Amino acid sequence: MKDVCNFLDNLLRVNDTLVVATSGGPDSMCLLHILKSYQDKLNLKIICAHVNHNTRKENEKEKEFVKKYCRDNNLIFEYLKIDSYKNNKFTESEGRSKRYQFFESLINKYQAKYLFTAHHGDDLMETVLLRILRGSNLKGYVGIPKISSYHNYKIVRPLLYINKDEILKYNKENNLKYVLDKTNMKDIHKRNRIRKHVLPYLYKEEKNVYKKFLQYSEELESTNNYLRKIIDKKIAKIYKDGKIYIDALIKEEDFIIKKIIERVIESIQEYDILPIDNKKIESIIKLIKNKDNKEINLNNNYIARVSYNYLIIEKNIKANSYEYVLDKEVNILDKYLIKVVDKSSDTSNKVTRINSREISLPLRVRSILPGDIMPVKNLKGRKKIKDILINEKIDIKKRKEIPVVVDSKNEIIWLPGIKKSIFDKEIYEKYDIILKYTEGINEYTKK
Repeated sequence: MKDVCNFLDNLLRVNDTLVVATSGGPDSMCLLHILKSYQDKLNLKIICAHVNHNTRKENEKEKEFVKKYCRDNNLIFEYLKIDSYKNNKFTESEGRSKRYQFFESLINKYQAKYLFTAHHGDDLMETVLLRILRGSNLKGYVGIPKISSYHNYKIVRPLLYINKDEILKYNKENNLKYVLDKTNMKDIHKRNRIRKHVLPYLYKEEKNVYKKFLQYSEELESTNNYLRKIIDKKIAKIYKDGKIYIDALIKEEDFIIKKIIERVIESIQEYDILPIDNKKIESIIKLIKNKDNKEINLNNNYIARVSYNYLIIEKNIKANSYEYVLDKEVNILDKYLIKVVDKSSDTSNKVTRINSREISLPLRVRSILPGDIMPVKNLKGRKKIKDILINEKIDIKKRKEIPVVVDSKNEIIWLPGIKKSIFDKEIYEKYDIILKYTEGINEYTKK
């Protein structure tokens, strides 16, 4: 416990505000008690943050236990109950995401400097072993750092200096009550199996094995931090506007390419947990070297995709299909506007002029469908919309949402902003409909 106190002595300052993640278990109650011992001396404001994941019948009792402890010890109690999960199924990643969004909301509400969590030495060993079994990267093999910066605050884990036995001993000596989650010892989870069967063996071999793991973690963290400085300098030159410039990237050695991709993935995550294994990274590297305009599915609904000379890593948000009757104007996804106008001198692909006698009204605006074909102006025969978009080097993501204008017989009249059909008229020809296309619309253009 001496190392924990030395760490806190060097960290905490007078009038600091702390958010403490508190489940009510032995680890978080130990941490809360230790931090409370600094409260009067440093005039700390301590906010106890409790999350009910709504997965066990005991959750409500655990909430009342933590709430009572805060009331009895003059601590601020904040509570979140997670009412639902996607597909009505709890997952660790979604639970963690919602938990940390709650914690950050409290950081902002109370203008706190730190979020404290009760991860300890055994947790570190379990995490490192899990990462080795699963496969990870240098940052992943660090396991759990003592301090990590996150947005405008730091996540602090002082109990990494001690193990579970020391926590239980401390709780007993200080007569601390706590609740137990029995699911933590069930063999259904790999982490639990490591906790029950692997850690006891390691402790037989070396009683201070958790300290060895901490040294290992710190050594890797220092190496990773040094490497990150080098990688960040390179990223600043080749990663702009959410895109990695492939020609610049592939000039680097494979190891540096790998680290750049890992770093970019890390930078876009926010609350999402996006573990990335070596096979995925290798697939991405192969993709960029071949410059294939394809997508690779990552975890948590992220994709890595190549769009001509760019590598883009982003959420895979599927555009919904749509169809509107075009009367005066149509607003598509608040991105594209097609409007009937009285006159225009524009002869670009952003304007088309049509003779209503040559088509079947009413006109409609819809999303592109597989197999769509258009009779292109000044070109014999018809051409697939897909081929037109490829030839025009339209980004894959944009292809899923851009509109086409069709008549009532589903004949494609216009591919707005990209190509005109044989139905388009020159200014000097006969027409009675003028359509104008605007991309990147805003409140001003909508008026």
